Amino acid sequence: MKYKMLKKLIAIIVLMVLLPFMSKAQNPIVQTHFAPDPAPMVHKGTLYAYVGDDIPGFDFYYMTKWRVLSTTDMVNWTDYGSPISLESFKWARDRAWASQCIERDGKFYWYICAQTTKNDMAIGVAVSDSPTGPFKDALGKPLISTGSWSNIDPTVSIDDDGQAYLYWGNGGLFYVKLNKDMISYSDDIVTVPLSVETFGGVRGNKSTENPNKDTFVEGPWFYKRNNFYYMMYAGMGKGGESLSYSTSNSAIGPWKYQGKIMENQKTNSFTNHGGIIDYKGNSYLFYHTGLLPTGGSYGRAACVEQFTYNPDGTIPSISISSEGPKPVGELNPYKRIEAETMAWSEKCSISQNAKIGVYVSSTRLKGYTKVREVNFGNQSPKSFSASLAAGLDGGILEVRLDSVTGPIVSSIQLPRTGGWEVFKTFTSQLNQEVTGKHDVYFCFNGQNITAGRELFNFDWWEFSTK
Repeated sequence: MKYKMLKKLIAIIVLMVLLPFMSKAQNPIVQTHFAPDPAPMVHKGTLYAYVGDDIPGFDFYYMTKWRVLSTTDMVNWTDYGSPISLESFKWARDRAWASQCIERDGKFYWYICAQTTKNDMAIGVAVSDSPTGPFKDALGKPLISTGSWSNIDPTVSIDDDGQAYLYWGNGGLFYVKLNKDMISYSDDIVTVPLSVETFGGVRGNKSTENPNKDTFVEGPWFYKRNNFYYMMYAGMGKGGESLSYSTSNSAIGPWKYQGKIMENQKTNSFTNHGGIIDYKGNSYLFYHTGLLPTGGSYGRAACVEQFTYNPDGTIPSISISSEGPKPVGELNPYKRIEAETMAWSEKCSISQNAKIGVYVSSTRLKGYTKVREVNFGNQSPKSFSASLAAGLDGGILEVRLDSVTGPIVSSIQLPRTGGWEVFKTFTSQLNQEVTGKHDVYFCFNGQNITAGRELFNFDWWEFSTK
């Protein structure tokens, strides 16, 4: 009896310790899969993040596709799945590594790198009429292919005069001036000089009079803000990569080393890869860590921190956090919200198919998804609806307020719907009034179900005042 009471007490203490973390945790921004190398882009009031996809269980950067996320409030992220993969490029064989997307004249150009069938690395470009796809290979061949393994990590920016620049590199830094079509270039590839003065150092420098302060490794991120051009990159820190940067008064240099932005952080990852962008009046640094369960150097996930530039335009030192940025918007519960829009999740995954698109899958007992900043207004909703699919019965979707142990305001007990991808709409009445702003938790429960069994799939939800 005493042993059982002790176990119960320990469980309560653990829950009390975890609840504050669970309520505040915001980084990594997606937890259903690994999502390294985040590349942000803003278009028509929405911030998109283009990420990779580490496949767990391998001691290498095993990646075969790219993914898209978006947000309008910096706390809830919508997962659009994978609109392109290695299979999208007939010349690609392996290593779907870092990428970046940019818009020009109503089209979206997604620059990727991959190992080719010739056994080198090359840079390609996919194009779409939408920031979330579908994308297709714009050329049917690489855009940059020189037989070099340095052709990785493309970054692209369009200057004020309309000239677009594509930078890339590992161990060296290179660029071309893109033509207006964004899928070709006319001049030669330019190699950027690396030195202690330009990027903090160069590999092999043994000078005692002018020693390395840093070393350009890979992962450039090129952008202009006010009168400065910035080149952030993965430099070399103690025990792993740092995020460092240089600035220039010109898009093509000369560059001046400014220092490290992020180093010596407990990221649980040797690599780091970042992007910087302004959105809704704030500045944000995107980066990745290996801090998800089962994560590490080969299981990395995107994170984001809000920061403020120094008055002279330099970037301050930035530390990682679990909280992430503050919200800059809210969710309207009276319109359809995709279930794959979430601020945090446990014990579930993301799937997609041609008919439904992206949906929450692999739900298990005691798992949940959480959305933040849900504004119900002054009038309480009367009902809650959700699109759900289940091959077996017994699953229960509970709608709770403000925590996983908060009040249950509505619940749906699922019968079999005819299959795991046969979605039906279920509606239940609210059992109490809900007004104002809340965090909403969609908790996965069940009756007489073993802990490991899949419960149901979840496509969308909506509240109604009717």
